[in-house]
Amino acid sequence: MTVQGLRSRGGDAVLATGLVMVAVQLVWKFELVRRTYFRQDDFHYIIRGQESGFTWDYLMWVDVGHLLPGGFGISWAMARLGGYNEVLAHTMTIALQAGASLALLRLLRLLFGARPAILVPLGFYLLTPMTIPSLSWWAAVLETLPLQLALPMALSSHVLYVRDGRIRHVVAACAWTLFGLLFFVKAAFIPVLMLVITAGWLTPGWKRLWRAWLPYAALLAAYSWVFFTGLYSSVQINNATQTPGLPDAGVAGEFFWMLGSRGLVPSALGGPWQWRPIGDDYAMAAPPEPLVWAGLVVAAAVVTVSVRWRRRAWLAWLVLLGYFLLADVVPVLLGRIELLGPAVLGFELRYLAATATVVALVLGLAFIPLDGEERPWLRPRTRLRWAWAPLAAAVTAGSVWSVAAYADRPLGGTVRHYVETARQALSRVPEGTAVLDTHVPPGVAAAAFFHDYALHSKVLGVPDPWPVTWLRELSGPVQHPMTFDARGRLRPVTIQGLRIPQRGNCVPVGPGEVRFRLPGRLPGGAYTAQITYLNGAETTLSVRLGLGVTQVRAGEGLGRTFARIPGEGGELAIRTTGGPDACVGEIRIGRPVPDEDGAAVPPRPAG
Repeated sequence: MTVQGLRSRGGDAVLATGLVMVAVQLVWKFELVRRTYFRQDDFHYIIRGQESGFTWDYLMWVDVGHLLPGGFGISWAMARLGGYNEVLAHTMTIALQAGASLALLRLLRLLFGARPAILVPLGFYLLTPMTIPSLSWWAAVLETLPLQLALPMALSSHVLYVRDGRIRHVVAACAWTLFGLLFFVKAAFIPVLMLVITAGWLTPGWKRLWRAWLPYAALLAAYSWVFFTGLYSSVQINNATQTPGLPDAGVAGEFFWMLGSRGLVPSALGGPWQWRPIGDDYAMAAPPEPLVWAGLVVAAAVVTVSVRWRRRAWLAWLVLLGYFLLADVVPVLLGRIELLGPAVLGFELRYLAATATVVALVLGLAFIPLDGEERPWLRPRTRLRWAWAPLAAAVTAGSVWSVAAYADRPLGGTVRHYVETARQALSRVPEGTAVLDTHVPPGVAAAAFFHDYALHSKVLGVPDPWPVTWLRELSGPVQHPMTFDARGRLRPVTIQGLRIPQRGNCVPVGPGEVRFRLPGRLPGGAYTAQITYLNGAETTLSVRLGLGVTQVRAGEGLGRTFARIPGEGGELAIRTTGGPDACVGEIRIGRPVPDEDGAAVPPRPAG
């Protein structure tokens, strides 16, 4: 057999091995993905998609620095395809993961040839825990996985253009870059990677290079105009606009160090080995401090060895450092660092998900000669060239351990059960039932971040609203109001707070104020008063707490009415206004909560 035939057979074996590795990875990760459910931003995106038309303003809204018209388009479609459609979401996640993995395999074969060494950076990408937290969060999937697909595809097209000069490869590179930009602003760094890799490892003529860079630059210019126009004009869900600005140097330096030493380096070496749970369905990295420092030592040794033996390895690591700084650190400094601080966000691997592709590429550039490269080594290779094998085995074992540790939690089970229980509850109560519209638990969607999008009426109103009467507050003679308990069941409303027992049969109340002394003094705030009455005719009550006054109706006969009052003080004053006198019985004042002694609908929560 000829040398060319042997190479062909060897290349086929490498390709087949790579495909098997990709397939095994998909089965492995699907076991995690299938257990996930929607959470936090996911509800916001799908609810907003349901409420909006498929318009330019809807698609180009910038969400705290994130411009993802592709993601919003998918959310718009999801809202009309069953809303929280797990099968569709999981299928799309695995399909994108498969595409990203195959795209990286293609890029590695183009750059380095079909040699067995390319299976090492491919294996790193397939195994690294760096990508795992983003796989458990639909909103993160919509950003990071399309970028992980677009980046190697665009680079592959650019490499082909450098080699043969066909303009169709430039068109393909632009198309893949645009695809990435539709989902994640970080895709703007794809042309930068093209430029650096071309300058460092490829040798096109200057004319050929400029023919590519003119359309690349035009694409980035157009995108920048759209992005920054939307960035400064998009009204956020807290009704404010964005004013990005860098924090002080101390905060910026601390975040760079924390995300690099606690996020990037440990996860690149199979960590973080331990996780800090954020609720039941998400976790941040929590690498043990001794392993953090050991990882930094190992990383320094790997870089030193590569720089000593491999020509231009220093440039490969500089590419990774630059990408990490510009694509991972700076966007967070401009957007969210002031909200939670570097001590929290420095452990967030979600920011590094797409960086896993860059790390795999850099590993190849730092250790593997390019296909046809002359004089790739600075000095002759030694018998120690297999010294990387024990490290690779340790990274593989650590990666499997870390992913298993992440998956050892309920993941989406808790939120799924809550939503299913709440839907069952709404389906079982009579049409028109008065339901106090409270916020869902913070583990489902945090009201502090999502405001009205975290209300039960919003979260449960996808894909269709329920035929109940949603109340933002209790006011007037509401009949048998209900509210959700902590597990998603509907229960009768009770007022938790202070109680004034009924005096005799009842206390007559007319146009002059009657004061009811409270058992304790209420500090400043907004309270709900529940007033029991026995009236000969419908009337209107004026209820006062300190300086806060509100008016509510009180019906005929025996009943109760509710009053929402802002104020403070130690007594409640009640009078009638322009109607018959009333007779007031028991009074409760405080906040409305589910009555844990009342009948629950359904009796048992889902799951």
